[in-house]
Amino acid sequence: MNPVIAPSAKVGSGVQIGYFSVIEADAQIAEGVTIGHHVVIHAGTIIGANAVIADHAVLGKRPQLARTSTATLGELPPLVIGQNCQIGTAAVLYTGTSVGEECLIADLASVRENCRIGNSVLIGRGVAVENNTSIGDFTKIQTNAYITAGMELEDHVFIAPMVTTTNDNFMGRTERRFALKKGAHIRRGARIGGNAVLLPGITIGEESFVAAGAVVTRNTPPRQVVMGIPAKVVHPVPDEELLP
Repeated sequence: MNPVIAPSAKVGSGVQIGYFSVIEADAQIAEGVTIGHHVVIHAGTIIGANAVIADHAVLGKRPQLARTSTATLGELPPLVIGQNCQIGTAAVLYTGTSVGEECLIADLASVRENCRIGNSVLIGRGVAVENNTSIGDFTKIQTNAYITAGMELEDHVFIAPMVTTTNDNFMGRTERRFALKKGAHIRRGARIGGNAVLLPGITIGEESFVAAGAVVTRNTPPRQVVMGIPAKVVHPVPDEELLP
């Protein structure tokens, strides 16, 4: 029932570790961290002070490629989790990713390799964040949203539940797709409504408001409300809703 801790792991003062947890070689756990039951912390992972890691979380997982995959992995830096973060039950965070301070990554969420998560970010229950994605400070991503690979979300972005983002107009066909594969760029303060779909490579303008269920096929102008299939501008965002 006792945790298994590699001799080269560094565990700070006041760390609490639950039953059956595993801390692999060269992991660094700062003071005051709470680790639940059946947690796996892979080699080299760095966890900041006072973080809370819930039961069955897996931190620092190395990605696996299908035999038919054209991608390459190479060496990846360790997963880094900032101080005062909360990682939910059965969440999986991959190596090569960094998470800022005061973040909440909820139950069953997945954050792939080579992602950069800012400070005070919320990633909700069941959210999937794919590789090579950047998420700015104070951004909120709600339950079961899908954030595809190669996206950039700036500060104060809001993603409602069940939003779907895409990065490949060819859906896996032809070699041409590799040069054109790209996720959306969502600029500061933009809000994406529930069940909206964002097509590859588009830019959502600063403080844009994308209505629920919209299918966004082209760039949106700043501070405009868009809705429909395909999404079209309907009116400006009211001044009282704009960020300072």
